[in-house]
Amino acid sequence: MTLSLTYILIAITVITSLIGFSNQKVIDDLIFYPPAITQKNQWYRFITCGFIHADTGHLLFNMLSFYFFGQTQQGITGVEDNFIAAFNSKGEMLYVLLYFSTLVVCLLPTYIKHKNDYHYKSLGASGAVSAIIFVGIFIAPLNKIGLFIIPPIIPGFIFAPIYLVISGYLAKRGGGNINHSAHLWGALYGLVYFIVMCFLITNINPLTNFTDQITMWFKSF
Repeated sequence: MTLSLTYILIAITVITSLIGFSNQKVIDDLIFYPPAITQKNQWYRFITCGFIHADTGHLLFNMLSFYFFGQTQQGITGVEDNFIAAFNSKGEMLYVLLYFSTLVVCLLPTYIKHKNDYHYKSLGASGAVSAIIFVGIFIAPLNKIGLFIIPPIIPGFIFAPIYLVISGYLAKRGGGNINHSAHLWGALYGLVYFIVMCFLITNINPLTNFTDQITMWFKSF
């Protein structure tokens, strides 16, 4: 029996985050701190910052979202199993590559903006989780999604643009302790990554699959 890659990534993140909650040195060594990258070439921080979180709520929200979209459950195929089905023997590698590459790509705009900002720090897996969520929505756009106290009543393809618009607005406005830019770029990168990999490696046309499902949904009314 192959251990789920989603479970492995969640376990590593939870353990590292819990250690960080009681050890500030772990946070300081792993957090995304642009000047440390610019001046000391600590490029690993693009990735390590995704395995630590600000608090329990931050950790739970990210990991539960990752679990619900990454792992197959209740008759809905998760992103990990979809990758294995679509890309066969390369599926697991491409799934892990999506997660890790998103951690880097989603922070590039942030790094460019704050590379010499001694007051800026960022942490959390939100960018990579956004990529997983949006790939899941793209594969099955009719699956219902909820948010916080809102039950899963909104089809994914309706939720997605709302999420992008809000994230883009909040990123442009700035302020606060949440890196909305990472959410936005993580989501967009996830979509581009999946579409490109489908065209390069498989005979699947993900765009046709996406539009056909939405067309059928509108015709059902």
